[in-house]
Amino acid sequence: MLYDFHTHTFLSDGVLLPMELIRRYAMKGCRVMGITDHAGPGTLERVIKEVRADAASANKYWDIVVLTGVELTHCPPETIPELAREAKVLGADLVVVHGETIVEPVPEGTNHAAVSSTDVDILAHPGLLAEDDASLAARNKVALELSRRNGHCLTNGHVAYLGMATGALLVVNSDSHAPGDLLDERLQYGTARGAGLTGEQVRQVLDEAPHKLLEKLGK
Repeated sequence: MLYDFHTHTFLSDGVLLPMELIRRYAMKGCRVMGITDHAGPGTLERVIKEVRADAASANKYWDIVVLTGVELTHCPPETIPELAREAKVLGADLVVVHGETIVEPVPEGTNHAAVSSTDVDILAHPGLLAEDDASLAARNKVALELSRRNGHCLTNGHVAYLGMATGALLVVNSDSHAPGDLLDERLQYGTARGAGLTGEQVRQVLDEAPHKLLEKLGK
Protein backbone atom coordinates (compact mmCIF):
# COMPACT_ATOMS: atom_id res chain seq x y z
CA MET A 1 0.00 0.00 0.00
CA LEU A 2 1.48 3.31 -1.07
CA TYR A 3 0.81 5.91 1.63
CA ASP A 4 2.31 9.19 2.82
CA PHE A 5 1.22 10.85 6.05
CA HIS A 6 3.52 13.90 5.80
CA THR A 7 3.32 16.35 2.87
CA HIS A 8 3.36 20.12 2.32
CA THR A 9 1.62 22.55 -0.02
CA PHE A 10 1.95 26.28 -0.70
CA LEU A 11 -0.10 26.88 2.43
CA SER A 12 3.30 26.67 4.12
CA ASP A 13 6.61 26.04 2.29
CA GLY A 14 5.54 23.65 -0.47
CA VAL A 15 4.97 24.60 -4.10
CA LEU A 16 1.67 22.92 -5.03
CA LEU A 17 -1.96 23.79 -4.44
CA PRO A 18 -3.44 21.18 -2.07
CA MET A 19 -5.78 19.89 -4.79
CA GLU A 20 -2.93 19.46 -7.26
CA LEU A 21 -0.85 17.58 -4.71
CA ILE A 22 -3.78 15.26 -4.04
CA ARG A 23 -4.34 14.68 -7.76
CA ARG A 24 -0.68 13.89 -8.41
CA TYR A 25 -0.64 11.33 -5.61
CA ALA A 26 -3.95 9.82 -6.68
CA MET A 27 -2.51 9.27 -10.15
CA LYS A 28 0.53 7.53 -8.61
CA GLY A 29 -1.76 5.03 -6.93
CA CYS A 30 -1.38 6.40 -3.41
CA ARG A 31 -4.16 5.04 -1.21
CA VAL A 32 -3.80 7.34 1.82
CA MET A 33 -2.11 10.71 2.20
CA GLY A 34 -1.93 13.40 4.84
CA ILE A 35 -1.53 17.08 4.05
CA THR A 36 0.39 18.44 7.01
CA ASP A 37 1.47 22.00 6.38
CA HIS A 38 3.66 23.73 8.92
CA ALA A 39 1.62 25.56 11.53
CA GLY A 40 1.90 27.39 14.83
CA PRO A 41 -0.55 29.16 17.11
CA GLY A 42 -1.36 31.90 14.60
CA THR A 43 -1.83 29.74 11.49
CA LEU A 44 -3.41 26.57 12.90
CA GLU A 45 -7.05 27.40 12.20
CA ARG A 46 -6.48 28.77 8.69
CA VAL A 47 -4.41 25.82 7.51
CA ILE A 48 -6.86 23.22 8.81
CA LYS A 49 -9.87 25.01 7.30
CA GLU A 50 -8.33 25.37 3.83
CA VAL A 51 -6.98 21.82 3.63
CA ARG A 52 -10.26 20.31 4.83
CA ALA A 53 -12.15 21.89 1.94
CA ASP A 54 -9.93 20.33 -0.72
CA ALA A 55 -9.69 17.03 1.14
CA ALA A 56 -13.47 16.74 1.33
CA SER A 57 -13.83 17.21 -2.42
CA ALA A 58 -11.09 14.71 -3.26
CA ASN A 59 -12.43 12.12 -0.81
CA LYS A 60 -15.84 12.35 -2.44
CA TYR A 61 -14.80 11.99 -6.07
CA TRP A 62 -11.40 10.24 -6.22
CA ASP A 63 -10.11 6.86 -5.06
CA ILE A 64 -7.83 8.20 -2.35
CA VAL A 65 -8.15 8.92 1.37
CA VAL A 66 -6.92 12.43 2.17
CA LEU A 67 -6.31 13.30 5.81
CA THR A 68 -6.38 16.92 6.95
CA GLY A 69 -3.37 17.53 9.15
CA VAL A 70 -0.82 19.99 10.45
CA GLU A 71 2.84 19.83 11.36
CA LEU A 72 3.50 21.78 14.55
CA THR A 73 6.86 23.33 13.73
CA HIS A 74 9.49 25.01 15.92
CA CYS A 75 6.93 25.71 18.63
CA PRO A 76 7.99 26.01 22.29
CA PRO A 77 7.79 22.42 23.59
CA GLU A 78 5.57 23.51 26.47
CA THR A 79 2.86 24.52 23.98
CA ILE A 80 2.77 21.29 21.98
CA PRO A 81 0.16 19.35 24.00
CA GLU A 82 -2.26 22.30 23.97
CA LEU A 83 -1.71 23.01 20.26
CA ALA A 84 -2.18 19.35 19.35
CA ARG A 85 -5.46 19.24 21.26
CA GLU A 86 -6.59 22.50 19.65
CA ALA A 87 -5.78 21.11 16.19
CA LYS A 88 -8.01 18.10 16.81
CA VAL A 89 -10.83 20.32 18.09
CA LEU A 90 -10.52 22.45 14.93
CA GLY A 91 -11.00 19.36 12.79
CA ALA A 92 -7.54 17.99 12.06
CA ASP A 93 -7.49 14.26 11.39
CA LEU A 94 -3.74 14.06 11.88
CA VAL A 95 -1.23 15.93 14.03
CA VAL A 96 2.46 15.72 13.19
CA VAL A 97 5.20 17.36 15.25
CA HIS A 98 8.40 18.60 13.60
CA GLY A 99 10.94 16.58 15.55
CA GLU A 100 14.50 17.37 16.61
CA THR A 101 16.17 16.74 13.26
CA ILE A 102 19.93 17.27 13.36
CA VAL A 103 19.81 19.73 10.43
CA GLU A 104 17.55 22.39 11.97
CA PRO A 105 17.53 24.34 15.28
CA VAL A 106 14.44 22.65 16.74
CA PRO A 107 13.93 23.48 20.44
CA GLU A 108 15.31 20.87 22.80
CA GLY A 109 12.49 18.98 24.48
CA THR A 110 10.29 18.91 21.37
CA ASN A 111 10.61 15.14 20.95
CA HIS A 112 9.65 14.48 24.56
CA ALA A 113 6.69 16.87 24.45
CA ALA A 114 5.41 15.24 21.26
CA VAL A 115 5.57 11.63 22.43
CA SER A 116 4.00 12.62 25.77
CA SER A 117 0.79 13.79 24.07
CA THR A 118 -1.86 11.32 22.97
CA ASP A 119 -3.17 14.00 20.57
CA VAL A 120 0.06 13.78 18.56
CA ASP A 121 0.01 11.07 15.90
CA ILE A 122 3.46 11.23 14.28
CA LEU A 123 6.82 12.53 15.46
CA ALA A 124 8.54 13.50 12.21
CA HIS A 125 12.29 13.10 11.66
CA PRO A 126 13.11 12.92 15.40
CA GLY A 127 16.87 12.95 14.93
CA LEU A 128 18.90 11.41 17.77
CA LEU A 129 15.81 10.32 19.66
CA ALA A 130 16.31 9.12 23.23
CA GLU A 131 15.38 5.52 23.96
CA ASP A 132 13.09 6.56 26.82
CA ASP A 133 11.19 8.81 24.41
CA ALA A 134 10.88 5.98 21.88
CA SER A 135 9.37 3.82 24.63
CA LEU A 136 6.98 6.64 25.53
CA ALA A 137 6.00 6.92 21.87
CA ALA A 138 5.14 3.22 21.87
CA ARG A 139 2.97 3.59 24.98
CA ASN A 140 1.12 6.65 23.64
CA LYS A 141 0.80 5.29 20.07
CA VAL A 142 2.81 8.11 18.54
CA ALA A 143 4.37 6.86 15.29
CA LEU A 144 8.02 7.60 14.55
CA GLU A 145 8.93 8.72 11.05
CA LEU A 146 11.52 7.32 8.69
CA SER A 147 11.99 10.28 6.38
CA ARG A 148 12.73 10.28 2.66
CA ARG A 149 13.76 13.95 2.83
CA ASN A 150 17.41 14.91 2.44
CA GLY A 151 19.05 15.83 5.73
CA HIS A 152 16.22 14.54 7.86
CA CYS A 153 16.96 11.00 6.62
CA LEU A 154 20.46 10.99 8.13
CA THR A 155 19.23 9.52 11.41
CA ASN A 156 16.74 7.02 9.96
CA GLY A 157 18.91 4.09 11.04
CA HIS A 158 18.92 5.25 14.64
CA VAL A 159 15.15 5.84 14.62
CA ALA A 160 14.48 2.45 13.01
CA TYR A 161 16.62 0.66 15.59
CA LEU A 162 14.83 2.32 18.51
CA GLY A 163 11.43 1.75 16.95
CA MET A 164 12.05 -1.96 16.64
CA ALA A 165 13.66 -2.18 20.08
CA THR A 166 10.78 -0.46 21.87
CA GLY A 167 7.81 -1.53 19.78
CA ALA A 168 7.07 1.99 18.60
CA LEU A 169 5.20 2.26 15.32
CA LEU A 170 7.39 3.25 12.36
CA VAL A 171 6.06 4.90 9.19
CA VAL A 172 7.84 5.99 6.00
CA ASN A 173 6.92 9.50 4.84
CA SER A 174 8.18 11.80 2.10
CA ASP A 175 8.00 15.18 3.87
CA SER A 176 7.39 16.35 0.30
CA HIS A 177 7.51 19.99 -0.71
CA ALA A 178 7.52 19.61 -4.52
CA PRO A 179 6.39 17.07 -7.15
CA GLY A 180 9.81 15.45 -7.32
CA ASP A 181 9.65 14.59 -3.62
CA LEU A 182 6.66 12.26 -3.86
CA LEU A 183 7.06 8.62 -2.93
CA ASP A 184 6.55 5.61 -5.13
CA GLU A 185 6.77 1.97 -4.04
CA ARG A 186 10.48 1.75 -4.88
CA LEU A 187 11.40 4.82 -2.81
CA GLN A 188 9.14 3.76 0.03
CA TYR A 189 10.78 0.33 0.16
CA GLY A 190 14.28 1.76 -0.26
CA THR A 191 13.82 4.24 2.59
CA ALA A 192 12.75 1.47 4.97
CA ARG A 193 15.39 -1.03 3.83
CA GLY A 194 18.08 1.64 3.80
CA ALA A 195 17.33 2.39 7.45
CA GLY A 196 18.69 -1.06 8.27
CA LEU A 197 15.42 -2.95 8.60
CA THR A 198 15.22 -6.61 7.63
CA GLY A 199 12.85 -7.81 4.95
CA GLU A 200 10.27 -8.88 7.53
CA GLN A 201 10.60 -5.59 9.40
CA VAL A 202 10.12 -3.68 6.15
CA ARG A 203 6.93 -5.66 5.57
CA GLN A 204 5.69 -4.69 9.04
CA VAL A 205 6.46 -1.02 8.44
CA LEU A 206 5.00 -0.81 4.95
CA ASP A 207 2.05 -3.21 5.25
CA GLU A 208 0.96 -3.19 8.90
CA ALA A 209 1.94 0.20 10.31
CA PRO A 210 -0.32 2.34 8.08
CA HIS A 211 -3.35 0.29 9.09
CA LYS A 212 -2.48 0.60 12.78
CA LEU A 213 -2.09 4.36 12.45
CA LEU A 214 -5.38 4.65 10.60
CA GLU A 215 -7.08 2.62 13.34
CA LYS A 216 -5.79 5.11 15.91
CA LEU A 217 -7.16 7.95 13.77
CA GLY A 218 -10.52 6.23 13.48
CA LYS A 219 -10.23 5.92 9.69
